[in-house]
Amino acid sequence: MGQAEGNVTPRIPKRRSVTDRRQQIVEQAAEFFARYGFDAGTRDFARYLGTTQPLLYRYFPTKEALIREVYRAVYLDLWDENWAALLTDRTKTLRERLIEFYRRYTDKIMNSRWMRLYLYAGLKGVEINQPYIRLVEDRQAPETVGAEDMEAAWILQGGIFYFGVRRFVYDVPTYTDKDAMIANAVDMFLAGYGDVMRRRLG
Repeated sequence: MGQAEGNVTPRIPKRRSVTDRRQQIVEQAAEFFARYGFDAGTRDFARYLGTTQPLLYRYFPTKEALIREVYRAVYLDLWDENWAALLTDRTKTLRERLIEFYRRYTDKIMNSRWMRLYLYAGLKGVEINQPYIRLVEDRQAPETVGAEDMEAAWILQGGIFYFGVRRFVYDVPTYTDKDAMIANAVDMFLAGYGDVMRRRLG
């Protein structure tokens, strides 16, 4: 995972309100954990900030408290409540709704910080992935969705997500731009899903 370098240049200006300093610490923590992973400790993070561990504890008494705020800032605060209305807008076709939703959603998540934090958290069992997955299911799926349909939705979600992993984590070339990938993924999903439904109904 790597260890934090001994950078002692202060990253948080001193002449800030407590609220501003907390927010800036959270932003720096997101960058720090995305770079070094969640094995890195608060002592390393304090050094990264150019401050001391006791001073950091004045704002966040534990590493877990800091990670909870990172989750809020990076995952919860990005969620757009208008996405639910977009997905249920029957004036548009299902294809149009899915493509537009995934374009807006990936505009938020497809960056190195979001992707690396999500994967590091999953590897270390940090309480980020599980609540976020519940959030995605609660906000996107009606209560009537069955188990097989939910898994089908995750197949679409996973394929789109992996495009971002390849680009922003593995740093390997992708072969189309993001919007073209989303349109292709949705079209293949809908075509395949229709065939599955026809077989299921006999």
